[in-house]
Amino acid sequence: MIGTPRGGSDRPATAPELTVNGAVATIRLNRPLQHNRIDAADIATLQEDIAAVEADPSVRVLVLTATGPSFSSGYDLSAAQSSQHGETDASDGEMAFARLCDRVESVRVPTICALNGSVYGGSTDLALACDFRIGVTGMRMRMPAGQLGIQFYPGGLRRYVSRLGLNAAKRLFLTAETIAADEMLSIGFLDRIVAPDELQAAVDDLAGRIAACAPQAIAGMKRALNELARGELDDRAAEAAFAASLRSDEFANGLKAWSKRRAS
Repeated sequence: MIGTPRGGSDRPATAPELTVNGAVATIRLNRPLQHNRIDAADIATLQEDIAAVEADPSVRVLVLTATGPSFSSGYDLSAAQSSQHGETDASDGEMAFARLCDRVESVRVPTICALNGSVYGGSTDLALACDFRIGVTGMRMRMPAGQLGIQFYPGGLRRYVSRLGLNAAKRLFLTAETIAADEMLSIGFLDRIVAPDELQAAVDDLAGRIAACAPQAIAGMKRALNELARGELDDRAAEAAFAASLRSDEFANGLKAWSKRRAS
């Protein structure tokens, strides 16, 4: 996908890259020699890129992907260990990564994680924070927290349970087992598996279908569904949003377009 590059020219060559192509923004992890390991500087850049996407009303879909044969090997654990030893502020460590995943989950527009290869550690949560996940044949995933002696942060535990179910979450966290693409699909981690050379086309197709929908309604339903998954949905607020949508210009325009399609 060819898009307009965003972000400052002073970024390191390995920093994540943001491009915008019409209604679709793409953030690409760009550290292939380290299997797209995410460090503290990357987290800051990703937060900036997400803010830029949120500020652009023309963007209707955000795609998160990576360069090279792997999607991501996770957060740089040496940085997390340094923060625990007092060498850096804890906000630059694991909790900064946890907040990043929460931020991805709350992005206004629907998000697609285009998993170009295997995913490990905290980056499995980064993928789960997206609304859709398309993977490729031959990929794998692993959550090694239990083997490494890490008690995972609560947001990630919640996403695992709400997306995959308690039994699958326990299996992945408590055994540190590596699973292949077909099993990732069967437990709901992936929505679809395609051949590597078909990934971009599959993402473009899904992004196009999302972008063709009414953006305000999509943003509202995404927010409500996430609140529902967290047990935080305010029924009265959701009912008010439903009623307001029936009086909106977006609904009026959508109804006109629907009527024209039925008449043709």
